[in-house]
Amino acid sequence: MLNNQELEDLLKIAESDRVEFTESVGDLDKIREAICAFANDLPNHSRPGLIFIGIKDDGSCANLTIDDRLLQTLGGLRSDGRILPFPTMEVDKRILNNCEVAVIQVEPSDNPPVKVDGRCWIRVGPRRGQATAEDERRLTEKRRWGNLPYDVQGVPGASMENDLDMRKFEQDYLPFAVSPEVLEENDRNRGEQLQALRLTTPDRTPTVTAILVLGKNPHYWFPCAYIQFVRYGGNEVTDAIVDHKAIRGTLGDQLHELEIILKANIATALDTSGPRHIEQPDYPYEALRELARNAVIHRNYENSNTPVRISWFADNVEISNPGSVYGSVTRENFGQPGVTAYRNPTIAEAMRNMGFMQRFGIGIATAHKALKANGNPPPEFDIQENFVFAKVRKQR
Repeated sequence: MLNNQELEDLLKIAESDRVEFTESVGDLDKIREAICAFANDLPNHSRPGLIFIGIKDDGSCANLTIDDRLLQTLGGLRSDGRILPFPTMEVDKRILNNCEVAVIQVEPSDNPPVKVDGRCWIRVGPRRGQATAEDERRLTEKRRWGNLPYDVQGVPGASMENDLDMRKFEQDYLPFAVSPEVLEENDRNRGEQLQALRLTTPDRTPTVTAILVLGKNPHYWFPCAYIQFVRYGGNEVTDAIVDHKAIRGTLGDQLHELEIILKANIATALDTSGPRHIEQPDYPYEALRELARNAVIHRNYENSNTPVRISWFADNVEISNPGSVYGSVTRENFGQPGVTAYRNPTIAEAMRNMGFMQRFGIGIATAHKALKANGNPPPEFDIQENFVFAKVRKQR
């Protein structure tokens, strides 16, 4: 983050396309919109935008108390799932000109347009407003394609016309990825819409995400992008196989089918020891679902020839993810609240648009909570160089 002198110099200037003052955090949506606008960097400053919280519109101090809870709230805006793709931002408490403020520094995105709840916000001078279709075209052209993750790169040989299911895009994806009013007034064709949503490259080649989420035959392009489910009669892989299934199709199809399989394999006992009879599953469905979704979203699709594996043994379930920790996530901080890094940010965005997740970075915490409530031991994780193994033990 900029040092205090640089921040104080910016405070001397009125609000601009790099600076916004906010007196309080009473309206978090306005702060989300400001983060989005600075991430889009329509004027192309290629420098961070600053949001000063605790400063009045005239630049004077609002005497706002900046505590840890407020800073955590602001930091959580990055990954609450409403700003997509994830903005790169820092939050810090500073004393500037004898005034206590919270500062959000937002870096220009390599992958615009950035949106809040399907709406794209921009800033030109002191004005913040929704982007027009032409503004979004300009933002799309700004993408730094060479720096983008694998899941937003084009798939050589694939074409929009032959390999994407446009009915699925129009009915199952587009209405949830773009706000209704923007769709109503949007005059862009399907090719432009796909490109704006990071589903095609400038030459209209489908991206990895597009093939995996909307492809007519994802298995043709990514033979190992499937889930292998095996149920064993004992606790060793050498024991008899009770059931097995290779779950293929789009990622959405895979997750829907997996949910059915998980529910079918969870055994439920009836506890009659108390005044009320209580159903007691051996595994909480929510925990297995969240850990399996994490494996599908975070796996390595680029250079792994291994599927996601779910091995159901007599007294535990093991989920194997072909892709180790990534980015700022390490073996030491893995699973800690607020520590997130996405190998496949566009796939994660697509999964949220399709309703498979509401917030980012809470899957492991949700699994912990569900297991504890059901009386299961906490999940066990084994992080290797190319895999992450999650083991859930049976409720006894």
